[in-house]
Parts: sequence; C-alpha cells; structure tokens
Amino acid sequence: MTLTTTSRPAKSASGAVVPVLAFAGIVVAVMQTLLVPVVKDLPQLLDTSPSNATWVLTSTLLSGAVATPIMGRLGDLYGKRRMLTVSLAVMVIGALISAFTSALLPMIVGRTLQGFAMGAIPLGIGLMRDMLPRERLGSAMALMSSSIGVGGGLALPAAALVAQHTNWHALFYGAAGLGVLAIALTLLTVPESPMRAEGSFDLLGALGLSAGLVLLLLPVTKGSDWGWSSATTLGLFGAAVVVLLLWGLLELRSAAPLVDLRTTARREVLLTNLASIMVGVAFYVVSLVLPQLLQLPSATGYGLGQSMVVAGLCVAPLGLTMMFTAPVYARLSARYGPKVTLIIGLLVIAIGYGGGLGLMNAAWQTVITSVILGAGIGLAYSSLPALIVGAVPASETGAANGLNTLMRSIGTSVSSAVIGMVLADTAHHTGGVAVPTMRGFHVSFLIATAAVAVGLLLALCLPRPNRAPRLRASSEEEANLARAEQALRGFYGRVLDAHGAPVPRAKVTLIDRRGRQAGATLSAEDGSYRLAVPAEGPYVLAARAAGHGPHAAAATHTGDDRPVELDLSLPGETVTA
Repeated sequence: MTLTTTSRPAKSASGAVVPVLAFAGIVVAVMQTLLVPVVKDLPQLLDTSPSNATWVLTSTLLSGAVATPIMGRLGDLYGKRRMLTVSLAVMVIGALISAFTSALLPMIVGRTLQGFAMGAIPLGIGLMRDMLPRERLGSAMALMSSSIGVGGGLALPAAALVAQHTNWHALFYGAAGLGVLAIALTLLTVPESPMRAEGSFDLLGALGLSAGLVLLLLPVTKGSDWGWSSATTLGLFGAAVVVLLLWGLLELRSAAPLVDLRTTARREVLLTNLASIMVGVAFYVVSLVLPQLLQLPSATGYGLGQSMVVAGLCVAPLGLTMMFTAPVYARLSARYGPKVTLIIGLLVIAIGYGGGLGLMNAAWQTVITSVILGAGIGLAYSSLPALIVGAVPASETGAANGLNTLMRSIGTSVSSAVIGMVLADTAHHTGGVAVPTMRGFHVSFLIATAAVAVGLLLALCLPRPNRAPRLRASSEEEANLARAEQALRGFYGRVLDAHGAPVPRAKVTLIDRRGRQAGATLSAEDGSYRLAVPAEGPYVLAARAAGHGPHAAAATHTGDDRPVELDLSLPGETVTA
C-alpha cells in the first residue's frame, strides 16, 4: 500500500479549518451525551422495561465502535472530507428518525445511525495532518481530540435545560440542526485532502471486525443486566475471542488490510492504544458519578439536592477546561514531546480523583474536581493522536486514529459497565428504588485512579521519541548538519514552486514500498532537503507546503553510499475563494 496524491491541487487550508473540524467533533459529542439527562426516564418515555431502554444507549456505542475504524480507512482511500460529510449526514438521518418516534425499535434504529458520527474524530485529525503546517498541527490535533469532552461538557447543561422545559424530542431536532450546520461549514471551508492510500477496501475485514466488536462490547455493556457469570455473557466473550483471532489472521494475510496489524503491533502504537483505554475509563467515571451525586436528594445525608440543570452546569467545567488545555498542550508538547505531556496529564487526573474523594460535600467542590480532571484528561487526550500520527505512515493516519478512537470507546464502555455494576451492588433499596451510596461513589473514584495508574505505567514504557526537527538553525549548525548528512545514503534535492523558485519549510515525507513512513523533514530556506534511507529499494517522496498543491514522486535507491538527487516541483499556488 502506497500513498498517492490526486492530480488536482488542493485548496489551501484557511484559518477556519481547525474550528470547523473541532465543531464537527463537538457535534458528535453532543449526540453522544444527548440522552444523559433523561436516562432514568427512558423506560417511561418509551413505554418499555429498564433493560430494554438501555439498548437506546448501547446501540449508539456499538455502532460508533464499528464505524470508527471503518470510516477512517474509507477516508484514507476515498477522501477524508467526503467520509466526514457522510458520517455527519448519517447522524442527521438518525436524529430525525429518533425525533419523530416514541417507540423503542425505531428509536434504537435512529440511535444506531447516530453512532456512525464517531468516525468524525479520526477523519478530522487526518485532515489536519494532511493540510496544516507543522507549527499549527499540535494544537489543532489537541483541540480536535478534546472536542469529545468539550461537547459532552457543554451538552449536559444544555440538554438538561431542554429536557426540563420542553418535549424531550426537541433534543434530537437540535442535534439534527447542529449536524446540518456542521456539514455546511465543512463543505464551505474544509478542502478535500489530496492524500490517498492505494488499494481496495477490505470488506471481509470490516465484517469480521464489526462482528468481533459487537460480540465483545455487547456483554461488556449488558453484563450487569445478564449476570457476569451467565452463559450468555461468557458465551459472547468466548465468541468474540474466536472471531477477533480469525480476523487477525485474515488481516495479516491481506494485501490491503483494514487495519495493518504489523503497524499496530509496534511498541509505540500498541502502548498508546492501551493507554487510550485507561484514559477512556478515567474520563467516563466522572461523567457517571458527579451528576448522580449532585441530583440525589439532601435527605440521603450525602446527596447535594441540585436540579438537573445545576448538576449539568457543575460538570460543564470538565469539558470547558479540556478545550482551554489545547494551547497549553501545544507548548508543552513542543518543548517536551507528547509522551511527557501524556504522563503529566495522567498525573493530573490521578490528583483530581484522589482529591475528589474528599471533595464530595458541596456543589462548589464538584466544580473544582471537574476543573482538575478536565485539565488532566484534556492533556492526555491531546497527546494520544500526536503519538499515533508520529508512529504511522501518512497513508494510514485515518485508520490508525480510528483504531485509537475505538480504544477510547472501549474504555468508556468498560467504565460504564463496571461503574454501573459497582453502584448497583452498593446501592440502598428504598421503596423498590435503588439509591446509590457514598461508598459506591468512593469505590468508583478508586477504580478510576487504578486505571490512571495502569495508564501511567504504559506511558512510562513508551519509547523516547526522536526530537522534532528544528524549523530554524544557526548557519554554523546548518553547515555541521550538511557535512554530517553528506555521509548518509538517501535522497537530496530542492523543493521548488511552478516557477522554479525555492519553497522553504515544505514537508517532505519518505514512504517505503509498504506505504510506511520511513522519514520526514522540512525544506530549508533555500528549498533544499535531505533524507536518509533505511535500506535500498523503491520509495515515494511526497512534498506539501501551505499555498501549494502537493506532489509525490517515485524513486529508487540502489543501496550504495551515494545520495540520489531528486527535485520536487509543487503545483502553482492555489487560489482561495
């Protein structure tokens, strides 16, 4: 699998690209948290049993888990903006179906379609990587990755306000309207990425992954209802293991797999994905615990007796703080790297949950806990896509980030199941109603702290990344670097525009025969670049720069010590509307 570019030059990325893509991510988060304020009322609203009503939430989780890696791969093959628009359009259709019904089955169908919007997060990150200059990429990916938390934090009080004062179906009309707005803004401001992965879509692999994920996540989300030792739960877990193992063997033998497991098995990718599960667990615990604590009546002796709206406002700082950590992350990551930023984020989360054990006695204390946890989760979430993007070739950005987003979703689903079981097992039963206890809340926070500790160990085991190439260097440093690189075998040349003028600070990426990134650099002020090759063989050199269309050229290195000269000519400057 190799990386290609379309023949048509891409429209240059405007300043609106990042906020529009982040807005699309926020819309996805709004869709996810839409029903949180009315969860306890769903059985009555849908005229069904509590166990059946949970399918309204479970269906969205399952479809989102299935759609995320699939949409990422489709974006790599056929265009990330195109697949982003498709994801949002399916979400709008699903929201409208839910808005017009109060019956269980149509509601589940609508919520299943809404889950397809989860693919927007990895697609947005992939678009940013393809279009933005290096100096803007870090903070942009941080904002996109944090948009799930931002949208969730903002949606809770807004959805509570709507549900409390109007018909609950208005929630879906609002989600559909936001989806239409996101589609329109995307089509107007976000250019299509010219980067494409060669190959075909692995339909059999997609079906296998879908079946395996459903078999895995179904007992995770429903295990507390069915019983963790029941034949149904254990049978589904066993079937999931078998199906996913067979799927893995199929992917390893496929010429164009849905997920390149060899890349996924790399130490940095594997550990980052495992750490993502732990961060997902930590993120969802606070979202499950604090709203319940705030809304429990004060007559319990520990409940804070707040309204649905006030409870949402107290938890809203979680998402707002995540949004404000994006520029902080960019500075920390530029200086210390995303690994260190992930470790700092996990430490802050641990402080938030540890301190939160003693900050449950007043509404203002929950706000402090939300702010601390929001800062830590924002830093951790922002680091994850940067670690993935730095470890995989450009042709696999969408699929790799889709898999990483899936890992977070698995973390949140596991968190939901485990915390739900803990709160149910520790609840007091009064008049046939299960009332969560303070002991259950404390145990939930301790579980989150344990997950953070595991994530911290995984982060510490990540390999030390190579230092990012400097954008500027002194003349003496440049001369020493040039002399040192003369001894390296590889490619060298200049990046030029359509008129033959040098293009400084263009990103030049070296891609091997399997489509994997073998190196990357930025062109100097005179347009020159130099890239070493790890071995002889055919390569593709892809160059891109702001204001110019991308260009890719094939070249072969024979393996001797002499560098191969290759100039890269970018198409003429693009004209923005």
